[in-house]
Amino acid sequence: MLHKVTISMDDVEYKNLSKLAGRKRIEYVVKDIVRQRVVSENLEDAYKAMAHEEEREQEAHEWSEATIHDVSDEPR
Repeated sequence: MLHKVTISMDDVEYKNLSKLAGRKRIEYVVKDIVRQRVVSENLEDAYKAMAHEEEREQEAHEWSEATIHDVSDEPR
């Protein structure tokens, strides 16, 4: 679902944005900037939460160690 958002900015900011993006592409530049910021923060929070899940981390460590041993016995 798309939502229409109206933003206000100073003349200098608008002129610089217009130079950067071109008048018809401002929407796409703003979307990209917002997407990068929101996704980045969500990923950072998710990684922090995962790092605090000690049981899950231990299981992942055990699985990766077991996988390494399986592969190391194969002839090259």
